[in-house]
Amino acid sequence: MSQSSTSQIEHLIALMAKLPGLGPRSARRVVLHLIRKRAQLLTPLAAALTDVANSARECLNCGNVGTDDICAICGDERRKNGEICVVEDVSDLWAMERAGQFKGRYHVLGGTLSALDAVGPEDLRIPRLIDRVATEEVQEVILALNTTIDGQTTAHYIADQLGDNVTITSLAQGVPIGGELDYLDDGTIGAALKARKPF
Repeated sequence: MSQSSTSQIEHLIALMAKLPGLGPRSARRVVLHLIRKRAQLLTPLAAALTDVANSARECLNCGNVGTDDICAICGDERRKNGEICVVEDVSDLWAMERAGQFKGRYHVLGGTLSALDAVGPEDLRIPRLIDRVATEEVQEVILALNTTIDGQTTAHYIADQLGDNVTITSLAQGVPIGGELDYLDDGTIGAALKARKPF
């Protein structure tokens, strides 16, 4: 094998190692598997990556990822029910969609406020959210942000910005279905106690 072909493979391994969940060793195994299954996996994967690189874009309205300027969720008139679910990232939106329970529209912030990382409101899609609430006849904003310090700081900031113009709710927190108290952290148990409801 020539030096140039080896460096091409090493370059591919280095790129794969940058993917979430893959380190250098895992990336090496993935690349070797792709090379062995070139016709079934590598060639179609390369074509799919090229297609996505050329066509993927963020929805101009909500920040979801798709192949059109306006995503299918924002374009679906049946989902114009006055509810917007605010999430940190597209992966959170996809998780909510997998659950199949929410029938409104979404707004992807693109992260959370973070003084440590110098991320302010103008670095996120918070101004666009405020504009949407004002123009789309929104009655409820559901804050489905992670229960981290940055996530909760962001939720409080958004609630302050929206004021009394709209109903603001958040996801319930506490003991998950099938969860055992012995395996839960103190914060989860505390949140479950505060959010208790009649039996």
